[in-house]
Amino acid sequence: MIHIFAKQNSIVQKELHYDGDDISTKSILWLDLLNPTIDEISYISRLYEIEIPTKEEREEIESSARYWEDKDSITINTHFLIKLGEENLKDETITFLLYKNILFTIRYSEFKMFDEIELRVLASPRNFEDGFDLISKIFEVRVEKDADMIENFARDIRSLRKGVFENIYDYNEVLSRLSNLQEINTRLRDSLFDKRRALTALLNSNKVDFDVKTNITIVVKDLNSLIDFCVANMNALDNIHTLFASQINIEQNRTIKIFTVATVVMMPPTLIGTIYGMNFTNMPELNTTYGYPIILLVMVISTIITLIYFRKKGWL
Repeated sequence: MIHIFAKQNSIVQKELHYDGDDISTKSILWLDLLNPTIDEISYISRLYEIEIPTKEEREEIESSARYWEDKDSITINTHFLIKLGEENLKDETITFLLYKNILFTIRYSEFKMFDEIELRVLASPRNFEDGFDLISKIFEVRVEKDADMIENFARDIRSLRKGVFENIYDYNEVLSRLSNLQEINTRLRDSLFDKRRALTALLNSNKVDFDVKTNITIVVKDLNSLIDFCVANMNALDNIHTLFASQINIEQNRTIKIFTVATVVMMPPTLIGTIYGMNFTNMPELNTTYGYPIILLVMVISTIITLIYFRKKGWL
């Protein structure tokens, strides 16, 4: 599906049927290719004499594959994140291609952000003179969405930290949530790095005018702030991991302490029982009428004395 935004006094939106539409290059502001077919991509490439990256080229991670520029065009491949559920994100590569002041976007997922941009374009046509104004606004809105994600993510971290201290979660749940949050933070950070790299390269292009560069500079500063937040969140997660490990060690030490105390407390009665279990012929206590209850009483008393001693020492 191809959506066209064209300047005709104001900006109008329509859907392109590639099998015969006549498109005036001078009037086009934005072509948004959502889940384009091979025929649609071939048609646009042929019509504008541009090279649209393949899926393999879009997913490559080296810098030269994320941003490249020639005398007529600029191509940017960058990661946008889609939220799946409460604690899951998906990376989606969006291709931005600027050619003769026209913006081409190639994407294979729905983004509410693009719907918001479309409404802004239609509502304020004077703010969008060419594709550079558009791409600047798209990244600005995307960074705002990333900031919202990071704020929600920070709340999840605080909730987990509180749960660890209050023993709300069991160990398996804590480890699962901690691992998931670390993965989300890594995805957020990598996405921000990817956007910053693309926008920094765009700032160095002589095709971009001063006003757009000013807006992009602000967006890059926001990206730097968000990256700092991601680093802080990663440190917070590491701190939770350390606290959780310490909590496990404390629990283990407490268990070992209980077994140690129980073993030591039972040593005196065990010793007494061992002595009187030898059954030698010349043991006078064996012939005592009340020898059995007396020995039991001595064993109990020895246990109580040991417990009292441990409590006074603060070992219990």
